[in-house]
Amino acid sequence: MATRRDFIKISALGIGGATLGAGAFNLLKGSGAELATTAAFARYPTYCEVCFWKCAGWSYVDEQGKLLKVEGHADDPHCSGRLCPRGTGGIGMYYDEDRLTTPLIRVEENGRQAFRKASWDEALGMVADKMKAIAGSHGPESMALFNHGSSGHYFTHLLKAYGSSNVVAPSYAQCRGPREAGWIATFGTSVGTPEPTDIRDTRCLVLIGSHLGENMHNGQVQEMSDAIDNGADIITVDPRYSTAASKSRYWLPIKPATDLALLLAWIHVIIYEELYDKDYVERYTYGLDRLKQHVRRMTPEWAYGITTIRPEAIRETARLMASAAPATIVHPGRHVTWYGDDSQRSRAIAILNALLGSWGRRGGFYFPESASLPEFPSPEYPKPKWSWKDTLDGRYPLASMGVTNTVIEASIASPEKEARIKGWIVTGTNLPLAIPDKAQLERAMQSLGLLVVIDTMPMEITGYADIVLPECTYLERYDEVRTSPYREPSLALRMPAIAPTGDSKPAWWIAKQLGEKLGLSEYFAYKDYTEVLDWQLRQVGSSLEEMQRAGVKMIPRKTPLYLKEGEAFQFGTNTGKIELYATEFEKYGFDPLPNYVAHPEPPKNYYRLNYGRAPMHTFSRTANNPNLTDLMDENKLWVNPKVAKIWGLENDQEIWLKNQDGIVSNFPIKVRITERIRWDSVYMVHGFGHSRKELTRSYGKGACDAEMITRPMTDPIMGGTGMRGNFVTFLLEKPEKAVES
Repeated sequence: MATRRDFIKISALGIGGATLGAGAFNLLKGSGAELATTAAFARYPTYCEVCFWKCAGWSYVDEQGKLLKVEGHADDPHCSGRLCPRGTGGIGMYYDEDRLTTPLIRVEENGRQAFRKASWDEALGMVADKMKAIAGSHGPESMALFNHGSSGHYFTHLLKAYGSSNVVAPSYAQCRGPREAGWIATFGTSVGTPEPTDIRDTRCLVLIGSHLGENMHNGQVQEMSDAIDNGADIITVDPRYSTAASKSRYWLPIKPATDLALLLAWIHVIIYEELYDKDYVERYTYGLDRLKQHVRRMTPEWAYGITTIRPEAIRETARLMASAAPATIVHPGRHVTWYGDDSQRSRAIAILNALLGSWGRRGGFYFPESASLPEFPSPEYPKPKWSWKDTLDGRYPLASMGVTNTVIEASIASPEKEARIKGWIVTGTNLPLAIPDKAQLERAMQSLGLLVVIDTMPMEITGYADIVLPECTYLERYDEVRTSPYREPSLALRMPAIAPTGDSKPAWWIAKQLGEKLGLSEYFAYKDYTEVLDWQLRQVGSSLEEMQRAGVKMIPRKTPLYLKEGEAFQFGTNTGKIELYATEFEKYGFDPLPNYVAHPEPPKNYYRLNYGRAPMHTFSRTANNPNLTDLMDENKLWVNPKVAKIWGLENDQEIWLKNQDGIVSNFPIKVRITERIRWDSVYMVHGFGHSRKELTRSYGKGACDAEMITRPMTDPIMGGTGMRGNFVTFLLEKPEKAVES
């Protein structure tokens, strides 16, 4: 668009009730899908889309076509038949009356921008015409995809067929990327998803910034509960007394931003007290002598002055880890983008696990294995002239996936240069609440010639779209077969339990129809996605019919779960060993051994902003879910009693937040006074404070932590955006700029 892209309201357009009649039930009859039918209901296999764990389950529909409930699949290794609150509450996504149910096109009338309803043919035709124009003028590489979740599979295929490999996911640079860089440099392989932590057999679990029990990674939480029952010791490092800390033998309330100093002191104790696994380290690792020399002065006493953790506590916890080894896990975490040195902090965690002999050992880390399905036949993709790697401009040499912030940068036009990226497709991710540096994101979106958003809900990102395409929920569609790596390979099917609401469509259908309008029909050589699924499954001795009835199918492992005692093993590093001294980091001019560097402190009367998860919510995606808002409908700000006394704060008092750059929260947040948070920090659950009135249950409920994150601290190794270097203070009176909730 030539005119400014205003942030506009979708209003009531395309939003309708989700109640369906018996027609939805009848639609599926005769399809071979009416499984385990009784006089009362039928059940259909699915796997959850509320978080990345993707637990398999059954969705139940009664004879009147009403979706009743979702239950865990007893044979699924991801959940063992038990879903978390998010999984059982996923049905609320279907019944949310605020859903998007028809395509919408941005128009300008009387000088004001608005959305109008459109047919699929018109909306997709407009997207195709604009994409053809972009390809003709700037090359297909000038289109980029931002994606998260299952829908990304189909639009990645579409974009590559179109001629662009500029595909990025916020889950890399804003979440787990530094962990992967640190692990690859140490073990020659990434951690992966789900993490291959052998918690069920561990004797000591160390959680340093990993909030199991609140982030609800289902399989890990269940295993942690079993491990506690079996006498395992938990060590939790966190400035907040989390749920995990309440189950721990040791809670170390560390000063924020000093975790790396504690990790290095633990390494010092384990090496200098000779507590490491000598046989394992001698056989499999490279660089012990250099590491020993490096940490010689990084004693518990040194760390005490930085972390505020007593030296005796550092020694006791290091000895406890070693006494349980190799059945010890220093958890790699998931959301690890904190302070800009995150790849190095992840390296230190990897080094600790190596010294303890945990990698590839029972009770430590197992070797995951996934089932392999062949890709459905299609032509080779055209070779792009350039890719997301070119947006790095020589930075972040160890980025193994697209970096969201460099693609955002490449989308910004200026008087000095033309933007390289001209259009975005965004699916399954609410960028305004996921990306730090909102000002840069805003500039990028205003520079675009095309912004297409595919979503189930009128999230903040939809307010910036030129065209909004409504996706149906995971309970209303087929999707690719789940083949996630685990202890045992498995297949899990997702199929519709009920017809799509309104005119919403599955992502595979949207991508196929758009591909055909782009002249790419040969890449979508099927009428219905069930043809793809059946073809893939028959290549591995199964079928769609079998999976419709079974839901989950286990596949025998082909490789050992653990290292055999004394076996030779080639790691995927430069030396073929576990690299305590990272030669790949050294090659690119980074410290081959992690070093602690002090980070900025809060200004006077400011407090470090920490944020996290709640067991019933995922990111900003679920705050409007009618089932889950019954469990938690707003966040609160945890404040230490000493701080509350200084400010005269009371429980449930509404305050506004202001960060170090003068940014004020749109909405107030209620205070929770608790000893469970350090005096130098505050804490809030992420994903609240939505600014879209169309989200009727979540609009204005609590404050949005993402608004306060205006100073990301970039990891120079892989481009991750550290988001815990921001500070807030309190405004006790409503500021002028605050929004009425």
